[in-house]
Amino acid sequence: MNLLPFLPLLPFAAAFAVGALPANRRGLSALIAAAVMLAAGAFTVAMGPAMFAGELLRVSTPWLAGIDYTVRVDGLAWIFCLLISGIGSLVVLYAHYYLSAEDSEPRFLAYLLAFAGAMLGVVTAGNLIVLLVFWELTSVASFLLIGFWTHRDDARQGARMALTVTAGGGLCLLAGLILLGQVAGSFDLDAVLAAGPAVRADPLYPAILALILLGAFTKSAQFPFHFWLPHAMAAPTPVSAFLHSATMVKAGVFLLARLYPVLAGSDLWLYAVSLAGLATLLVGAWYAVFQHDLKGLLAYSTLSHLGLITLLLGMGSELAVVAAVFHILNHATFKASLFMAAGIIDHECGTRDLRRINGLIRFMPWTSVLAITAAAAMAGVPLLNGFLSKEMFFAEALTVDHPLLAWLVPTGAVLAGLLGVAYSSRFIHDTFFHGEPVGLDRTPHEPPLWMRIPVDLLVLVCVAVGLMPMQTFGPLLAVAVPAVTGAPMPDVSIALWHGFNLPLAMSAVAFVGGIWLYFRLQRARGLHGRDPSRGPSGQRGFERVMAGLGKLAGVVTNALQHGRLPIYTATLLAAAGLALLPWVLRLELPAASGDVDAGLAAGALLVAGAGLACVFVRRRMALLLASGIAGLGSVLIFLSRGAPDLAFTQLAVDGVFAVVVALALGRLLPPGRNVLPHGRPALALVAAVLAGLGLLLLALGMTAAPFDSALSDYFGAQSLAAAHGRNVVNVIIVDFRGLDTLGEIAVVLLAALAAGGILRRMGRAGR
Repeated sequence: MNLLPFLPLLPFAAAFAVGALPANRRGLSALIAAAVMLAAGAFTVAMGPAMFAGELLRVSTPWLAGIDYTVRVDGLAWIFCLLISGIGSLVVLYAHYYLSAEDSEPRFLAYLLAFAGAMLGVVTAGNLIVLLVFWELTSVASFLLIGFWTHRDDARQGARMALTVTAGGGLCLLAGLILLGQVAGSFDLDAVLAAGPAVRADPLYPAILALILLGAFTKSAQFPFHFWLPHAMAAPTPVSAFLHSATMVKAGVFLLARLYPVLAGSDLWLYAVSLAGLATLLVGAWYAVFQHDLKGLLAYSTLSHLGLITLLLGMGSELAVVAAVFHILNHATFKASLFMAAGIIDHECGTRDLRRINGLIRFMPWTSVLAITAAAAMAGVPLLNGFLSKEMFFAEALTVDHPLLAWLVPTGAVLAGLLGVAYSSRFIHDTFFHGEPVGLDRTPHEPPLWMRIPVDLLVLVCVAVGLMPMQTFGPLLAVAVPAVTGAPMPDVSIALWHGFNLPLAMSAVAFVGGIWLYFRLQRARGLHGRDPSRGPSGQRGFERVMAGLGKLAGVVTNALQHGRLPIYTATLLAAAGLALLPWVLRLELPAASGDVDAGLAAGALLVAGAGLACVFVRRRMALLLASGIAGLGSVLIFLSRGAPDLAFTQLAVDGVFAVVVALALGRLLPPGRNVLPHGRPALALVAAVLAGLGLLLLALGMTAAPFDSALSDYFGAQSLAAAHGRNVVNVIIVDFRGLDTLGEIAVVLLAALAAGGILRRMGRAGR
């Protein structure tokens, strides 16, 4: 039995099991969650030989009509599975020690497992529709994780903002993937990836690209949708370490990499992706320098690094793709360790405010060394992994030959590198060396050993990759890059030293300039006294948009839900008429027949006369009598056409209706109020005539259409043989359409219950 389809589903099953545990079963919930994440990691590692051999693992299972649940693992999906399961295992261990006794650890881990399953589903999906389903599940799970601390207003607001932005992008992605599947001729990922030239040549390519980029940019918080990510830092730190450094925010860049063979290769891709990445790279780096919250600084730095990866993917060269994949791995390691270190500091100090947590190296020496090393990797200091991917980024920035980008990208790269050193310097200097702790309600000390172990392992990876890149991440790049480009791995050597060259000079300028900028800003402007909320704010823009949508919804609701039944009825009839008008205009009406059936004529006259009476009579009981006469006319029509069962049904329904309405009118109306108020009979007559003519044309068109007897022949043949009934109509209602009939009965019952409740409340209120 092939277990590959269960790789994304196992965490979901475990999420239900863990979520059902009592809140006090912390140890058991952590044990189950860790076991599941380790099992997913072990299964992923077991696929390694197949990946290194260049194989594609794929299993399909029928799911919906025309859509298979396909799990597809290539080199790109494989390295993301390693990140999700590996860092997920460390986050589970870290969270067990981070969460307080008041927090429901089973509920938290259930959300975390559900998110891990959704991310595994996104990266292993072999069908565009399956990918979209898991994509939306990541939004829902991240909403629950960001808003985990429900008692905090900032957590609820951050969760709402994240869900609104990413779900809106998900709607755009839905439209884009449907168009892509239509143009490619299939929703199967292999077929879509093979249809790249046809997709780029199609007139719908700009719309497809725009919609898919909106989905990717909102998920990866690219400019101008970057504002939600810093507000998501109200989540517990394990959420930030997992979602906002290694997994969820990487989903957008994963989608860009996954669809790279289909969408890349055009000037539209180059400019749209590169400029969005460059803007995010610079905006995130600039705002990171001025943050006072430790996690806020890391959040904006995450924006900057996501922009760097997006910019590399937008450049379109094979070496730029290598650098992008390399930095995905590097950023996940040093940023996850930094978030965990920030959580340790918050856990031990009771605050993350950079203006208060100073001089911590004397209180937490080992944690300080780990955090300083990870921050140095983030800044691109030599001997660490961040330096290598930054060097590759600088080298590729110099190769851009498009007129607008040839100078813009290298300049932006150096400026972003300079700002990266500046905010990394602030992280290190303000936290560990600058002065003494201010106003802490406890004395900081080292955390429990097992809470620090995940940080130890991730920092060890940063150092190992920095010293031996080709021996550590080199094999991963060799299997992942061809899955992105669709071409063999380019000949590239990643090494610590490539001699004196222009990228090294750019690194030196960024390093020296960043340190100078930090101390210059600290002395001249006093970073601790600056308000980081000043200036343009995406949050304020988001709140204005949401407030405007609320006002617009109020205007539309007041215009449509005005409580006047005649206008409701007219609107409904007008909408139905407009919808049917194109179809009615194409009708071929049947030729008139000279034969007139007496029963049919009598019934038609009764229905028409009763209908006219309903327009003009004002007494309610007379109106009820007129409607009953219209029902009797329908009975005559059914009898004349040889349908006694329908005639009996109509007669029974009309009788019950007349009795119930008569009782209701007698019970509800005050004495002496049996007369309808003056209305607009002319308007009612016009509406009735138009509606009647429309229904007449519709009925004539249906009777004139060619009759296909296949369905009626089937029911006639199977009524007695399969359902043991001679009355075909009854058999259809009870057997062949039994579920439909049950649903209709349920609707009537629910309506009756609702009406009964309303009438009781009205009776108590004296109405």
